[in-house]
Amino acid sequence: MRWAGVMEEMSLIQIYTEAVRSGTLQADPAQEGVLPELERLRQALSQPRKLGWFRKSAPAPRGIYLWGGVGRGKSMLMDMFARSMGTSVRRVHFHAFMQEVHSGIARAKSQGVVDAIQPIAQDMAEGITCLAFDEMQITDITDAMLVGRLFEALFVAGIVIVATSNRHPNDLYKDGLNRQLFLPFISVLQEKVTVHELASPTDYRQNRMAGQQSYFMPLGDGATTGMDQVWLELAGGPGTPFALEVKSRQVAIPSFRNGIARISFAALCGQPLGAGDYLALAKQAKVLMLDDIPLLGSGNASEAKRFVTLIDAVYEAGIGFIASAAVAPEDLYTSGTGSFEFERTASRLREMQAQGWGHS
Repeated sequence: MRWAGVMEEMSLIQIYTEAVRSGTLQADPAQEGVLPELERLRQALSQPRKLGWFRKSAPAPRGIYLWGGVGRGKSMLMDMFARSMGTSVRRVHFHAFMQEVHSGIARAKSQGVVDAIQPIAQDMAEGITCLAFDEMQITDITDAMLVGRLFEALFVAGIVIVATSNRHPNDLYKDGLNRQLFLPFISVLQEKVTVHELASPTDYRQNRMAGQQSYFMPLGDGATTGMDQVWLELAGGPGTPFALEVKSRQVAIPSFRNGIARISFAALCGQPLGAGDYLALAKQAKVLMLDDIPLLGSGNASEAKRFVTLIDAVYEAGIGFIASAAVAPEDLYTSGTGSFEFERTASRLREMQAQGWGHS
């Protein structure tokens, strides 16, 4: 969506209306209902306001916590808001943000810093007025405690938080270990943000994937172009790298955006990964795009075995799967040890190409 160059002159409501008029977006009353709140914040953040760590900051406007089901347009609206604000807003996927926090803590400990939260918060807030988190979720008690302390430091400095999530704030870290320790943060968060449910009946990710080609062959420029086009359609812009944490090690995903993960076969199946790694990826991503699946056989039997494990994880998770490959699924692995067992994998690959797969 080409909004650059018009953001400063138009309100978010005007930008959205123009996108609908041009056919880029489909009018959605639930999305339209969020726009006045986003515009309210946009106008408030545009006003001069003193920020500081060692003096009391000017009162910050209330942020926004936008929650709702998958594919309702939360990330798209956040993109629109962030682009309209330029460099004063930093937009980051929440998973990548938490990785930054953990890396910062490790770095601080190596330098002998006892409490790293304050310097981490200062680094993250440098030069911005707002942090925009996409797909906020809390999955373990360590992250729960870190988020609470870090956000409180950011709030003290006057930084405004905008977040999207599939969960209402009251359901963050639901049923988690020692969740009672996290409850005070939920109260603080709701004091600082306006909670808005995006209750659209339409799953736009499902609509975009419906009828979408999901398997490109043979390998070459045509397949690469097809994958690139699908990426832009689903992800909506350039991806950023992140490292998936699995049992104290990292699985590097070179491109991730709006729940879409993209990685090559060689990177994902060519290193010693196992079911736990692939299950963690399938839990984190809503759609996996896998580039350049080669012919499989005795020469790459280990990679083929990992590929089978990967497809099992993706299949069981029910997430979307889009791939480029040398040949059709049934012809990927036709001879050698494991080729008979691969028939099930080929069948699953075919099933995952069917319309309606990965839309739940």
